[in-house]
Amino acid sequence: MKLLAWLLAAAVWLGMAATAQASPVLAKDKKCFVCHKVDRPGLGPSFHDVARRYRGQAGAQEALANKVLKGGGGAWKGPMPSMPANTQVSPAEARQLLRWILSLK
Repeated sequence: MKLLAWLLAAAVWLGMAATAQASPVLAKDKKCFVCHKVDRPGLGPSFHDVARRYRGQAGAQEALANKVLKGGGGAWKGPMPSMPANTQVSPAEARQLLRWILSLK
């Protein structure tokens, strides 16, 4: 029984690690880096800035995933354009991207 619990915990950890590693690749594949950079602003806010602003807020991951899918603007000061809808991103991919972004330190 202990071996089964250990194997289950290892599988969960490996799945989380795989998601964390796959998300930058997914962000590249879905063209997120055209407007966003990880550690500095581009046309949109940096992913680190997004993580700092929304980490720990209830419902932030779903709300931001929705914004990725449907587009939106007005959340950031300055001359940033509104984000267009990203029809090439599935809801599951948007949630995966946001899990990664919100995990950034």
